[in-house]
Amino acid sequence: MTDYRIAVLPGDGIGPEITAVATEVLQRLTAAHGGISLHLDTHDAGATRWLREGTVLTDETYDACVRADAILMGAIGLPEARHPDGREVNGDVIFRLRFDLDLYAGIRPVRSWPGLTSPLSAAPPVDYVVVRENVEGLYASRTGGCNVREEVATDTIVITATGTRKVTEQAFRLAGKRAGRPRDGRRTVTCVDKANVLASYAFFRRVFDRVAEGHPDIGAEHVYVDAMTAYQVQQPDMFDVVVAENMFGDIISDLAAATVGGLGLAASGDVGDRHALFQPAHGSAPTIAGNGVANPIATVLSAAMMLDWLADRHADPAAAEVARLIEDAVGDVLAEGRVRTPDLGGTASTVEVGAAIVAAAGRRR
Repeated sequence: MTDYRIAVLPGDGIGPEITAVATEVLQRLTAAHGGISLHLDTHDAGATRWLREGTVLTDETYDACVRADAILMGAIGLPEARHPDGREVNGDVIFRLRFDLDLYAGIRPVRSWPGLTSPLSAAPPVDYVVVRENVEGLYASRTGGCNVREEVATDTIVITATGTRKVTEQAFRLAGKRAGRPRDGRRTVTCVDKANVLASYAFFRRVFDRVAEGHPDIGAEHVYVDAMTAYQVQQPDMFDVVVAENMFGDIISDLAAATVGGLGLAASGDVGDRHALFQPAHGSAPTIAGNGVANPIATVLSAAMMLDWLADRHADPAAAEVARLIEDAVGDVLAEGRVRTPDLGGTASTVEVGAAIVAAAGRRR
């Protein structure tokens, strides 16, 4: 029996609802497996706390995240919770954890799901991973930009050789574990940039190319970001693993999710060398909070990613088995088509989807 301590940050809006379902799935399936034990420590962090107390993340909660084996977060943020300059306070949680724990790789898988109609249902199959550099790029200026008399505002992009090398190595490691791109099975890492216009992206590409030389068994390609958005719609089967600077990675990963059914299916992990945080890629959707109709699948799949990361980090086959079981159970529920939340054209509640995933996992055991 392997024990893991997980810091859970349910967050705001629909965050507590979808997190409750994801943790229920985790607890039920890990208990049934018998080879893994999770200790879930829940902490109050986010915009709701900021509105109430003026802080989004206490030092106590931060320290608990540092001590944990992994972090599972719901959705953070509310539109009315903003700093005087207009920035949402949710970034105070996400960016502190990403930057202070050096969670340099934002990993966002995207795939076609059997039985699920999507904008690209008639297109080639989709199965790739966007790896987003998480602590540099344009977002490094989030609290360091310049605003002069409300007349001129500037933000500076930051690209370092170390940061680019680390996220690119992560992309090649992921490619080495995958089956290759759907088009031809070739393992490939694609660098997305704007190297034809900006020196910062040309530098990002040069560092990428140096890393690629150390992985001759994996293909390396380049795509400009504007062309990337067209390829994601027209030729998604040409991608296996994609790596990009922070802002570009943020944009293309949301587009990727939209092509296969929406952000309700979009899992993500923010991964470093020692720490990792897992959360759905979508926001807190306060307009539907409390109605019991939020799609929990992105959070459930993020929880599966967390187990997969723990399995790799600790050489733990039990965690890997439960991760695969969760993913397969989600696939079964979507393929069957009877239990879906309204965003996927169904009428099921958040809790009903969670129960269906647990039941589908039980049939697989």
